[in-house]
Amino acid sequence: MEWVYLIVAGFLEITWAISLKYTEGFTCLLPSLFTGAAMLGSVYLLDLSTKSIPIGTAYAVWTGIGAAGTAIMGMIWFGEPHQAMRLVCIMLIIAGVIGLKINI
Repeated sequence: MEWVYLIVAGFLEITWAISLKYTEGFTCLLPSLFTGAAMLGSVYLLDLSTKSIPIGTAYAVWTGIGAAGTAIMGMIWFGEPHQAMRLVCIMLIIAGVIGLKINI
């Protein structure tokens, strides 16, 4: 169950990072509340996942999911650059996350 918590925490990491763009410096109430809730949920689920997953592995997977997912969503939603080298680097992050899961 801890891996499920960790994966959901990673997706909440993506959620808050993307929604941060809509807070306008935390001056817009609803996006700010949503972002804060996603942050809290993400950290809480990360904490739950560390009951059986080593903290180093959990943190690396959590940030990997967040970084790769946010970069991909930025390309899709915000038209951010998607050059081949950037995509290769994102794939390397994903490969690292998968490698950490396989070795546990």
